[in-house]
Amino acid sequence: MQTIASFTTLQIQKVMKTVNDRPLSGINVLMACVPADGHFNPLIPIARYLQQQGAEVQWYTSNIYAPKLKALGIPHWPFRRATDINAQNVDQVLPERKRIKDKIARLNFDMIQGFAARSEEYYQDITTIAQVFPFNILICDSMFSAIPFIKEKMNIPVIGIGIIPLAEASKDVYPYGLGLTPGRGMLDALTRHIMHFVARNILLKKSIATFDRILLNNGLTGTKTDLADTLIKRADAVMQIGIADFEYKRRNLGSNITFIGALYPYTKQTGQPAWSHPKLLVYRKIILVTQGTVEKDTSKLLVPALEAFKNTDTLLIVTTGGSQTAELRKQYPHGNIIIENFIPFKDILPYCKIFITNGGYGGVLQSLGEGVPVIAAGVHEGKSEICARIGYFKVGINLKTETPTPKQLTQAAEEIMGNGEYYANANRMAAKLSKYQPEKTVMQTLVKLVQSKTRYTSATYLSQLNFSGPAGDY
Repeated sequence: MQTIASFTTLQIQKVMKTVNDRPLSGINVLMACVPADGHFNPLIPIARYLQQQGAEVQWYTSNIYAPKLKALGIPHWPFRRATDINAQNVDQVLPERKRIKDKIARLNFDMIQGFAARSEEYYQDITTIAQVFPFNILICDSMFSAIPFIKEKMNIPVIGIGIIPLAEASKDVYPYGLGLTPGRGMLDALTRHIMHFVARNILLKKSIATFDRILLNNGLTGTKTDLADTLIKRADAVMQIGIADFEYKRRNLGSNITFIGALYPYTKQTGQPAWSHPKLLVYRKIILVTQGTVEKDTSKLLVPALEAFKNTDTLLIVTTGGSQTAELRKQYPHGNIIIENFIPFKDILPYCKIFITNGGYGGVLQSLGEGVPVIAAGVHEGKSEICARIGYFKVGINLKTETPTPKQLTQAAEEIMGNGEYYANANRMAAKLSKYQPEKTVMQTLVKLVQSKTRYTSATYLSQLNFSGPAGDY
């Protein structure tokens, strides 16, 4: 038998290099997310990084992401008991949602149907998964409503990735979801206090009561606070996307919260050249506009932007997310307009003067990461909170509507291009964002949490299980 003393120095160095290169070997990670692009996409770079560090990574989410996960080489556990409500089928599964025009009523409906009511279903699926894939830790988006179930009923640590602006309740900020910015002085403090009472007991009472009832029915403690705040407080750690400089000050910031900078979209190295177009070198003023992939009604933002900038000295680049691309190209054949289903923002933003968006958080952070000011036009799906911060920190203009007029867009663009303060603020954000290493920070937190638990699963134990991956009905 070969002893340690008989190993050569080179052999030992090779072994140590393997250990150092794959520090997470033997750790099982279950990723999970609400079935929405803004919840799924930011988690991809984390999952791939953890894979590269030696972790066994698998993912529980909607079947709409099965092709992407297959391409990434990540085993997929689809929803079984959980109702699959996603951007592709939401109008069919929840037809009544489109008829709700009131902002608060829509917010309550979304909190209940999209999140609270799914929590127990997620938990039931995950308990079945754990019998086949004994995971050491759950990493999920911070709105994944099964967080209290996994942490408290399964005794498995949970890292929530804050994929929306920080939703932790605080006396220093207004209730999350209303899109209100904090002011100064006693009067504003009193107003915030009143608004928290009103939010808990009137505005969000229905969704708060629904989630509390579900928790209590499952032997968990209720909270009497909104769902987003509950999930943040119940997670072992919250890795919050963004930076403190783009967040309202809180004197009572949770000790489990860490800002990690921006999580940019994962791109597989294919050897293909970056997206480009000859017109990028012709125009001095270039504007990128998008309304994401969830919003299908192009009349809300894309059409007003096209009307505002057609036949001008501005190159308008429109990404439709696949909504009515051919129709818009036919309607707007103008020489200063480019319309595509999708363009990697990293390829186009360095050329841009302004980014127009309905408020997707990932896109906003990516724009600020390039020092590009933002024109924001969003209200629903939590967009009002993102847009509010854009105006509050003066890195752009918040139009406070999801249906801007062409005139509003042109006036906002003129204001930004004529005021260097917006660019100075955006560039300051870019400098701050460049200093973060989000994936590495998540890994360091993961190691600390796993080491604090006794559920560490060794690589040897995994091999004894002869696990071959998810199949059939689990």
